[in-house]
Amino acid sequence: MIQLIIRRIQYGIFVLIGVVILVFVLFQGFGDPSRLVMGQTGDPATQAAIRKELALDQPKWKQALFYFNDVSPISFHTGEEIQRKQLKGFFIGNKVKLALKLPYLRVSYQSRKPVSDILLEALPGTVLLALMAMFIAVIFGIPLGILAAVKQNSSLDTTAVVTSILGISAPSFFMGVIIAYLFGFIWSDWTGLHLTGNWFEIDALTGEKRLSLQNGILPAITLGIRPLAIITQLSRSSMLDVLDQDYIRTAYAKGLHKTAVIWRHALPNSLNPVITAITGWFAELLAGAFFVEYIFAWKGIGKVTVDALEKLDFPVVMGSVLFTATIFIFINILADILYGLVDPRVRVYE
Repeated sequence: MIQLIIRRIQYGIFVLIGVVILVFVLFQGFGDPSRLVMGQTGDPATQAAIRKELALDQPKWKQALFYFNDVSPISFHTGEEIQRKQLKGFFIGNKVKLALKLPYLRVSYQSRKPVSDILLEALPGTVLLALMAMFIAVIFGIPLGILAAVKQNSSLDTTAVVTSILGISAPSFFMGVIIAYLFGFIWSDWTGLHLTGNWFEIDALTGEKRLSLQNGILPAITLGIRPLAIITQLSRSSMLDVLDQDYIRTAYAKGLHKTAVIWRHALPNSLNPVITAITGWFAELLAGAFFVEYIFAWKGIGKVTVDALEKLDFPVVMGSVLFTATIFIFINILADILYGLVDPRVRVYE
């Protein structure tokens, strides 16, 4: 099991290095960042100073090295850089220090705030929304899939299959517009839900933030539709495969009750593809449900990224992409660990 985890971490590091290279290459040539930083007004001297601060006066290969050095947790920095960039970590050396630090994602062109702070402020909203959506998908998807498999070829099975196909086929941005319009606008007097809303509300008198789960109901349902449909279908097909195995027939022959056979013997052996779906979709939702967050004005990583794209705030976009990739890698490693815990055969083959 330890070897499996180490191997997956190594693969993840290589993937992350590739993402860093791709991000740097993709965002080269999109305007002059120095002009974006100083705005419409500014003299040539100011622009030259900004270009020097951002290392834009250096060749592209040097800019790439500087960027890799900033985002790498193991890097080299001068004392002046550490203080100016407010790097956090452990530093060894005199003039040029060996750093074991948190990745430095640079500073927003628009707000001049550190990109890491911007993403961390948006992270709770995305995590909360992803948890709500996956809760809906799992709590309904797995039982529906199991029930459809047990009642194969019945009207319930047919309804579950047709409904899940419709759920998979419906794009989230389209469903978001429909759900927001119907339940947050047309029928808002009956539902009590709003067209848009954040995960917190600010008290007008005290200025305190209060958690508002009510605003997350519509975006969570919108996000949960597709994973719910996929989990239902995977649970059904996987359960049907398991129910045809010899050990299930043996369990019935021993006189075990049908409920015990399904939940104690069949279900644990049918969970691997379901875990794949759950972890994959959870990673995608954590990475930022861009259109859904934007439609419902839900402050998360997705909305922050779309807003940054509109303003050409590339450090925020680049940081968001790297943050997204890191989440995917971490969730995939977690999924492999869960495979090993649920199915010992995974550990043997690895």
